[in-house]
Amino acid sequence: MAQPGDFAYTVKTSVDIVRVVGEYVRLKRQSGSRYLGLCPFNQEKTPSFNVNGQYQSYHCFGCGVHGDVFKFVMEMDHLTFPEAVRSIAEKNGIAVPKRISPDADPQARLRAQIFELHERAADFFRQSLESAEGGAARQYLKKRGLAPEIVKEFGLGYAPGGGQALLRALGSIPEDVAAQSSLVGRREDGSGSYDYFRNRLMFPIQNEAGKIVAFGARALRDEDQPKYLNSRESPIYRKSRVLYNWHRAKETMRKQGMVVLVEGYMDAIGVYAAGVPNVVASCGTSLTLEHVKNIAPMVKTVVVNYDPDSAGVKATERSLETLLEEKLEARVLSLPGGLDPDEYVKANGAPAYREMLEQAPPFFDYLISRAPAMFDLSQPKGKSDAAHYLLGYVSKLPDRIVRVEMAARLADRLGLDRDLLGKEMRAAAADRRDVSRAAATGITHGPVPHVQRTLLRCMVANAEARQQYLAPLVALLGATPALAEIAIRPVLDALAAMASPDSGVDPAAPVDVPALQDRLLPPQQQILAVALNDDSIEDLSAAQVLGYVQELARRPLQARVEELRRMIRQAEQSGEVTSALTMLQEKKDLERKLSSDYLLGPTS
Repeated sequence: MAQPGDFAYTVKTSVDIVRVVGEYVRLKRQSGSRYLGLCPFNQEKTPSFNVNGQYQSYHCFGCGVHGDVFKFVMEMDHLTFPEAVRSIAEKNGIAVPKRISPDADPQARLRAQIFELHERAADFFRQSLESAEGGAARQYLKKRGLAPEIVKEFGLGYAPGGGQALLRALGSIPEDVAAQSSLVGRREDGSGSYDYFRNRLMFPIQNEAGKIVAFGARALRDEDQPKYLNSRESPIYRKSRVLYNWHRAKETMRKQGMVVLVEGYMDAIGVYAAGVPNVVASCGTSLTLEHVKNIAPMVKTVVVNYDPDSAGVKATERSLETLLEEKLEARVLSLPGGLDPDEYVKANGAPAYREMLEQAPPFFDYLISRAPAMFDLSQPKGKSDAAHYLLGYVSKLPDRIVRVEMAARLADRLGLDRDLLGKEMRAAAADRRDVSRAAATGITHGPVPHVQRTLLRCMVANAEARQQYLAPLVALLGATPALAEIAIRPVLDALAAMASPDSGVDPAAPVDVPALQDRLLPPQQQILAVALNDDSIEDLSAAQVLGYVQELARRPLQARVEELRRMIRQAEQSGEVTSALTMLQEKKDLERKLSSDYLLGPTS
């Protein structure tokens, strides 16, 4: 946990978690400093991921994940704590002291060395592109119509032929770094090393933060196979989650709520150059669930614009299944003339491409348009096969009304009975009932009373009230059997432990909400999160908080007074005068307590 005086504490108090999370998740302001979005850590269609600027924390009411800005970046970018601190500092212009280094963590040190090696290699590739040997690569880029400024922006380069040009330029490379990076290959006979990429056009692949994690390499001669050669996976690179051009695309993706998905590096560059910055491509692999989970919190719509060849069509169909399962609106752009996106832009111009993009049809229209070419619709078997094929996509839609409407359209298009097709759809579809907001909060044991939520919120938010009343309140709960089981007690106990004199924490300092959550079990984490994000709770003064403390304390006494009244009436009716007098005295004592500030006494 970051403490005052630590560099991590400086970073944490200098950045806004809302802005940091907003680079990954499309957030919508709810009220005050509270924002809501789709959780990037689980599959959901109803936003339940809360980011609270006041407490600099996040909490998902769906899956229960929570934490501070460091934990979020660690989880999203798969970083260690020191790496997350450094990453956030660098992205926010905070000078990183030399003493803050990854040397203490062997894995972090290895990752840092690979990052540095990639930066040096990228510099070498860029210089090689301008050399005499890079002439063929420059000619290829000219043929593809790439302007010099685009070549520069994407950091394109050239890996010379031969065998050790890069190795000579890099000099000595630590053995473990060489083994983990795809820049270096080892000869099978053990006679030495060689450049992994040779005589290829180089595409640096960057992560969300813009750091180079891998390279894509295109052959410049037909005899050099494969056509595209990509870096192997490493401690800093996983193909299944990295999307090419992500770090450039994400800002526009978040603003527009839309992303264009293409197949290759050149397509991504061509579409970007056409004035569509929110374009990404997978890196030598099919679209994966991890790719889509990265996209889903930031956008509502994905336009799939793969190549129109048979491989591209199959890739489109596979991508639609994943996109629909993640509750995204999928559209498909199939360009005419058998052209891929980059070719279409070069042949028809950027405005024509953008117009086609705006007119991209919904996935269902695209699939229906392909049905006649895929199935013999003149035959019953062909109609049946087409119906089941298309219903497989329709059944993944989250909205029941939309599913029914599309099934009806499909029935009309294929000349089938609507009721029959509706029955088939219901049999194929999983139960996709909307999860109510109440269920999304995870409160399955009934709502926590408003008085308790208010007290808990104030004890976290109001330092003066916390210093004056937290310890007496915890003592009261422990000494009053009727209050021992109230929902907020475990949270108040944990808060008291954090705020104890022995903890070394400044009692006037804001509560570290993520650290408090880490002390709790999931049900109590939910209770805390609900209280902190309850818009009905107003900020109270310390004096007002005292009133809530007293009200909570009076509840069991009031209940006992009511019980005594009933018992006294029964005793009087039964002629049990002595018993009635004893209970009457107890009732009077309780009523005196209820009319005074008996709990804490004078607060002056």
